[in-house]
Amino acid sequence: MYMTCLDLEGVLVPEIWIAFAEASGILELKRTTRDEPDYDKLMRWRLGILKEHGLGLREIQDTIAKIDPLPGAKEFLDNLRACTQAVIISDTFTEFAAPLMKKLGWPTIFCNSLEVAGNGEITGFKMRIADSKLSTVKAFQSIGYETIAAGDSYNDLAMIKAGKAGFLFRSTDKIKADNPDIPAFETYEELLAGIQGAMK
Repeated sequence: MYMTCLDLEGVLVPEIWIAFAEASGILELKRTTRDEPDYDKLMRWRLGILKEHGLGLREIQDTIAKIDPLPGAKEFLDNLRACTQAVIISDTFTEFAAPLMKKLGWPTIFCNSLEVAGNGEITGFKMRIADSKLSTVKAFQSIGYETIAAGDSYNDLAMIKAGKAGFLFRSTDKIKADNPDIPAFETYEELLAGIQGAMK
């Protein structure tokens, strides 16, 4: 039995923080887990910038409402789920992900949650579990699943390396160069074929 574990942003939908950086004009918010391996450090830095500019959850959700899945993502996910169980494991937050899950046909997602004050200020965040992507993959393995994983960023590498097979998808040149042993794909057709091949 297989469980395919996918990252969300950069794999199935555009990077939320990049979209918000462009919408708000705060271009420094374009920094993502492709640039900063330490997610806790990255999020605390982001929250500091939001506070400095007086921006909160509503402004980010307004941007998310205008984001569509990457071209071909929903079809890829539908085709993938026709041949294997699949879940999305993301470091994003429930408050960000729900509108995107609707557009993707409500796949299962494991993610985190935000702490939001009454005035909409994002005051903190609660990670579901430490090392959430790797911990979730190991949990699936502990109940009898072989895992296959795909992602694009530093925080995906542990889950990619932990399973029977793993793939980089539309990753950076640096991450690909640093991990030459991980097959890297650019199209959903390649990724689907790679996952199907790993299950044989």
